[in-house]
Amino acid sequence: MSITLNLTEIKQSLPSHVTLVAVSKTKSHTEIMEAYTAGQRIFGENKIQEMTQKWENLPKDIIWHMIGHVQRNKVKYMAGYVSLIHGVDSFRLLKEIDKQAQKHNRVIDCLLQMHIAEEESKFGLNETELHDIISSNEFAELRNIRITGLMGMATFTNDVEQIRREFKSLANFFKHAQEKLSDCTTLSMGMSGDYHMAIDEGSTMVRIGSSIFGARNYNR
Repeated sequence: MSITLNLTEIKQSLPSHVTLVAVSKTKSHTEIMEAYTAGQRIFGENKIQEMTQKWENLPKDIIWHMIGHVQRNKVKYMAGYVSLIHGVDSFRLLKEIDKQAQKHNRVIDCLLQMHIAEEESKFGLNETELHDIISSNEFAELRNIRITGLMGMATFTNDVEQIRREFKSLANFFKHAQEKLSDCTTLSMGMSGDYHMAIDEGSTMVRIGSSIFGARNYNR
């Protein structure tokens, strides 16, 4: 398996307006460097500790995205360097990111995570919660975060029509959010198994791991 070949094929298949996040969780420095050498610069991790260790040891022009569920007490460890936080699923988390970003004199870009899947285990906001956050005075007072879009994960199922429905609902939330948020240009949806469909439904950012790096090794 060639990471370089996989990456090249995927990049060639993506429209020019779609950003590729290479999901490097559980992957070694060597594997990430192969993708880096092939031209990839945006990498996504789902554990802050692992991402921070990679940030410390890998080239400094790598753009790190936090794509996993974020605990508020861990935000401080990535606030100095993280480029985009995908899974912001509460106003309390948003306030913590703002507070930690202020300490580093930074504005951190965030995506609000919407709950579109039928699986209860998935995190995210519903439509009412989204509206309440972006319409609130408290939200308007945050100076060190910038909401640049929405993110969501479809149900893990073989039912293609269900996945398409869920992507359509997220794209609809995105249109509404754009009416309120001037920087809302990113719709992050689609992974290795469904990113072509996600792009058809309006995705501008895809998170691809196993199709680039092969199956994950959780024993590392």
